[in-house]
Amino acid sequence: MADALTYVHHAIRCAPRTWATVADRLARLDWAGSGGALFGVWRSQIGRPRDELNAITMWPATAGSGIAGSLLGNIAYVNEVLSRPMQATLRPDTPQPPRRQGNYAFRWFELPEMHWTEFLALCAEAWPGFESAYDSQVIGLWRCMDDKPGHASALMMTRRPDLAMWERSKIPAGGAETEVRRKLSRRYDLCDATWVHTTTLLNAEDRADTVRWT
Repeated sequence: MADALTYVHHAIRCAPRTWATVADRLARLDWAGSGGALFGVWRSQIGRPRDELNAITMWPATAGSGIAGSLLGNIAYVNEVLSRPMQATLRPDTPQPPRRQGNYAFRWFELPEMHWTEFLALCAEAWPGFESAYDSQVIGLWRCMDDKPGHASALMMTRRPDLAMWERSKIPAGGAETEVRRKLSRRYDLCDATWVHTTTLLNAEDRADTVRWT
């Protein structure tokens, strides 16, 4: 089950012009032989450097952060790896990785611990309307495991079909979409900080992304 796993997010900073080479080598690593699995690897679209990759790996219990960092750090052209261990909350409920290409938003949240329960409830209430209105999917919401007492931080990953739908999802049409936006706005208001960048999925099975985003 997903809640028995540790997910680890990795920001992988590569040498100039080497992101594609690093991504290919990352995908070929023997993750299973080290006890883990690759959930996905994404390249920058908007908001992060061209030669930075985002990857998420999966591990049993709390075993994976150090192992994954060592594996990634030994790949040629990798200058730095910043890793954060996480646990799944509302999603994903299975460890099935995403497979379809699209616009993947990585949104980070920081908030006081006392707001976490309401934050989760707003997510659960808003997601069905959000997904049906905008042909979008919430892939996961992970709680970071390295928070200081009294604080909560989380990563939410959302897939939209393209950037046009990203823009569309910010402008509600009609009462139902306005109510979804109200809940999402309340969720943001609970936070001390939130920020987002967008990516595309390098190991998508339906189509490759060949656009020059940066």
